[in-house]
Amino acid sequence: MIYLASPYSHPDADVREARYHAACRASAQLMRAGKLVFSPIAHSHGITRYGLPEDWAFWKACDRKHLENCDEVVVLMLDGWRESIGVQAEIAIAGQLGKPVSHLDPLAEENPGPGRGRCSRLCGKHELTHRRHDQQQAEA
Repeated sequence: MIYLASPYSHPDADVREARYHAACRASAQLMRAGKLVFSPIAHSHGITRYGLPEDWAFWKACDRKHLENCDEVVVLMLDGWRESIGVQAEIAIAGQLGKPVSHLDPLAEENPGPGRGRCSRLCGKHELTHRRHDQQQAEA
């Protein structure tokens, strides 16, 4: 199962809503390609509307259990993913658990910028660019 990590928290509700929709689109594309996916953002976004906090501190214990049960972590590289406390914690936990981490660029029209393209390695059916975590670490 893929754990899809993506940034969420932001002071602007419109940004949180856009991040939720981006996570849902990426999850759906991976699922159409035959992958099992858990997206904590797709799961928790609606629930937070009933008085629950939106921050990592609240969701950490729940998300860690899902991370323990996943086979790999895929980071959806929306704007803010590098600064996201939750995403960086999820990457660190995945490392502690020995889970592979890879990265996906969202579609160009969802997140304009250079280097957008198609993924052929992860599933070959969705329009997301894949890059291994160790490549990302080497660039840092």
